[in-house]
Amino acid sequence: MDRMKTFLKYALWVVAFAILSEFLINVGLNSMYKQIERKDEIQQVQIQQAEATLVNGRMKGTIDTTNIDKQYVRIDLFSKRGVFLGKKYIQLQKAQSKQDFSIYFELEDVKSYQVSLVNEKEEGELELIPKEWTKPEIILATAITLLIFW
Repeated sequence: MDRMKTFLKYALWVVAFAILSEFLINVGLNSMYKQIERKDEIQQVQIQQAEATLVNGRMKGTIDTTNIDKQYVRIDLFSKRGVFLGKKYIQLQKAQSKQDFSIYFELEDVKSYQVSLVNEKEEGELELIPKEWTKPEIILATAITLLIFW
């Protein structure tokens, strides 16, 4: 019976540690993101989330494609002093009246962005970064890491 109590105590400690870690990681990561400023007035592109840290960023929004005759939405990213840092393209899908998008980028010190509508892509687009991991993906990766290093 004592062995079972000890096992339950350890199990509770592990669960408590996992919950505390998850909370601290989420609070820590999300508090590092700061809003970035928009420099244009294009009404067809609504940005719900535009945030960046010192080394990366994320943007999420919706595009109303009904009155757009262009092929791509171009998002230019700028530093605090207005220096061009990079660009991302979103291909428009004319079959849908509304198109949701999310982009992730790795750039240092992004403070503002500008949206424009274009027909062609230019060279030099930022590399594609995978989407943010979901909680099950994070748990699976953590379990695999623990199994490898245990």
